[in-house]
Order: sequence, then structure tokens, then C-alpha cells
Amino acid sequence: MFYHDRELQYKVRVEKPNPAFARMLQQAIGGIEGEIRVCLQYLFQAWGNRGPVKYRDMLLETGTEEMAHIEMLATAVALNLEGAPTSLKDEMAKDKMIGAVMGGMDPRHFLSSGLAAMAVDANGVPFNGSWVVGSGNTAADMYANVMAESTGRVLATRLWEMTDDPGMKDMLSFLIARDTMHQNQWLAVLEELGGVQGIHPIPNSFPQSQEVQDFNYAFVSTYINSGDGSTPAGRWTEGQSIDGKGQFHILKAQPLGGEPKLAPPVPEGHAQTEQMTLTDTIIGNIKDTLS
Repeated sequence: MFYHDRELQYKVRVEKPNPAFARMLQQAIGGIEGEIRVCLQYLFQAWGNRGPVKYRDMLLETGTEEMAHIEMLATAVALNLEGAPTSLKDEMAKDKMIGAVMGGMDPRHFLSSGLAAMAVDANGVPFNGSWVVGSGNTAADMYANVMAESTGRVLATRLWEMTDDPGMKDMLSFLIARDTMHQNQWLAVLEELGGVQGIHPIPNSFPQSQEVQDFNYAFVSTYINSGDGSTPAGRWTEGQSIDGKGQFHILKAQPLGGEPKLAPPVPEGHAQTEQMTLTDTIIGNIKDTLS
């Protein structure tokens, strides 16, 4: 169950409306780095959580907070659209090029929403639910959450740089601060779960004895050097692995799988007649399989 409050989580004020900035703010709402993404990600992770209930509760609380951030940004978009042109006539009288693009405004902010925010990104592309990560593995989800908050914070800092409006800078500073906390929050869960050595490799419930041992800590180098053929050394090429369970080493890439051999097309697929011809190699493979 969810409840709401009429008041915003943090103040939102716009001293000088800017329709172009309203369009940019849409990225923080419906873009891949935006608040709809993290809101749904945390809520779906919570609703599917089968581990300790404290993680479910924490995800529910944070996902609900992200709703408040969507509300703040939607309010900011609406305030930035106040006074935006609703007709091309006046704009085109000033400058045809400016009129054509409404001074950077997204015309759908008028045509589709009546000067309000939408569930789209800065290019007007609708929010994509496939961005939402909820794997059922707490450690994997926490890494996904750190990434989501990191890219969200990068976006918020860029938006902060792109406006001179004091109110918008203040609101974005608040959102940047919350991104800082949430990054640390998800990292704290990873630490509590056992840290790097305790949780890796993810999932840690799969027996590593079932892995191909020559490759589970090998950096496979696919680069063909013109010189001596050596691979530049790095932390990931030598020494103990980060999870403490193996030794990094380098393997030069080699084709170990043989050449793939596919059967001819099935008649119902209606490929070209020339494709239906069985080669001697394929016939031989079929005979070997049947014998």
C-alpha cells in the first residue's frame, strides 16, 4: 500500500522559465538514467525479494522516495514551461529557424500534455521498461543499483552545469545529494553480504568446480600485436584474483570450437532452392550422427 503527501519532498522553484531546460529535465524523468527507472527497479526488486526482509523493506522505502523525485522533476518541467509559446506564428515572425524548433522546446509538451511533463526522455522517446533490473539475486541487483545511481548522478551534475537558474540548481543539488547516499547505501548492502570476496563470483551458490578451470581467471587477449605479441600488464592480468579464489593470467585467444556446421534449411522455411542442396560434408555429418 502506498500513501501520498500533497507537499513535495524538497522545494522546487523556477525564477526564469526555460522550455529548453524543461526538455532536458525529461531525461532525468524518463531517460535510461532517470528516476522512473530507479523507482521501478527498486520496487520490483522489493516485490520479488525472497531474502532477509530488511532488504525488501529498504528497497520499498527507497523506491517510494524515488516517486517523490519524479514528482519534483515533473513539477520543475511544468514550471519551466509556464510562458512557453503555444503558437508558431509569433516565433516565426521573429526568426523562422527559432520558430521551427520552438526555441528548443519539445512541441509535445504543448500538443500532448498541455505544458506538463511526460514519461519520456529528452528526445521524446517513451520510457522503456526493459531498463529495469530485478534479477532475484540481491548482490547482482545491488551492483545494478550502484550503476543506476551513478549514471543518474552524472546526468544530474550535467543538468546542474547547464542551468543558471538558482532554483533549479538548488533542486538538482538535492537530487545529487540523494544519489550520493543511494550509491553508498547499495555498496553498504554489498559489504554486509560479505564484500568482494564473500559475494563473488555472483551467484556464489554455484559450485566453481563446475567451471572450466583454465578460463575462470584468465584474461583472454584477442589483440594481434604487430610487435612481440605481448599483452600489456594490468591488475586483471596477474596476481591473485579480486575474489581471492584464483590467480589472474593471460591466455592468447585461440579457436577451440571448430568450424560450425549447420543443417540445410527446412522446406517450410522457403529458402532459395540453391540453399536446399546438401553438401558432402553435411551428408557425412548426418550419417555419422545416425550411425
